[in-house]
Amino acid sequence: MSFVLDTMKRDGSTLAKSTVAKPQGLRRGMDGDGSVQVHLDPAMQIDTAKVFSVYGKGGIGKSTTSSNLSVAFSKLGLRVLQIGCDPKHDSTFTLTKKLQPTVIDALEQVDFHSEELRIEDFVFEGYNGVMCVEAGGPPAGTGCGGYVVGQTVKLLKEHHLLEDTDVVIFDVLGDVVCGGFAAPLQHAERAVIVTANDFDSIFAMNRIVQAINAKAKNYDVRVGGVIANRSDATDEIDRFNAAVGLKTLAHFPQLDVIRRSRLKKSVLFEMEPSPELEAVTNEYMKLAATLYAGVEPLDAIPMKDRDIFDFLGYD
Repeated sequence: MSFVLDTMKRDGSTLAKSTVAKPQGLRRGMDGDGSVQVHLDPAMQIDTAKVFSVYGKGGIGKSTTSSNLSVAFSKLGLRVLQIGCDPKHDSTFTLTKKLQPTVIDALEQVDFHSEELRIEDFVFEGYNGVMCVEAGGPPAGTGCGGYVVGQTVKLLKEHHLLEDTDVVIFDVLGDVVCGGFAAPLQHAERAVIVTANDFDSIFAMNRIVQAINAKAKNYDVRVGGVIANRSDATDEIDRFNAAVGLKTLAHFPQLDVIRRSRLKKSVLFEMEPSPELEAVTNEYMKLAATLYAGVEPLDAIPMKDRDIFDFLGYD
């Protein structure tokens, strides 16, 4: 059996077609009902750094959380690499003060001859030495982001950048059924989920736990815990955690300084000092220390969609 693959440009046009043999690692059903999983090439495993992937509902604050967590790791004296996995390539702009070119941009410049790329073509230094990569991806409706995540890790391996890295953070696009969503789970040791204290965020978190557990059948990734974000109260999060076996690692309330930091294209650690800001940055430092020291995997058992629909909220 073989597949015909299209190499896509950023504008969605086809650069070339190639026929490749069916991957031997492809397994049906092993990764959840209806899935077709291509197993990760062992040579592409990231085995020289601690790897975390940050998940959550679209718009919940994953990039804000990832960027400030990256800085917190760096302030612990660690060498940090943040990889943005969203085609919008807006994961790292608070670290670098601009929308950086993506891996797809860089590959297109050399007609997809990756051997011609230099590190500085797709890796950029951000605040406090955090190294930043935007994987990018095809325009909406024209392809899958999973390929780009794989190519990004391959390029980083080829340039030996991962050998000089202590922590890798994948900032993952929202809860969609896509390779761009699933690919980081093949590399991460722990996946953390950002959520707010509301129905939609917790409903999405439940489905993300399902996805992580499915990947855990074949990979080392496990659920590491929950980050409560943009919420003064956490009662619904706490109730859900207790029901399914999750644990909150950090809590960031709804604060205007967080909104302003995005508008200033800055991480929180750069903002004007205040008592509330100090509390938030201290929480990020504690979270970074906890994650790097190692968190026990959580054997969470997600609910079925109809069950969580009835569980959340009140009459």
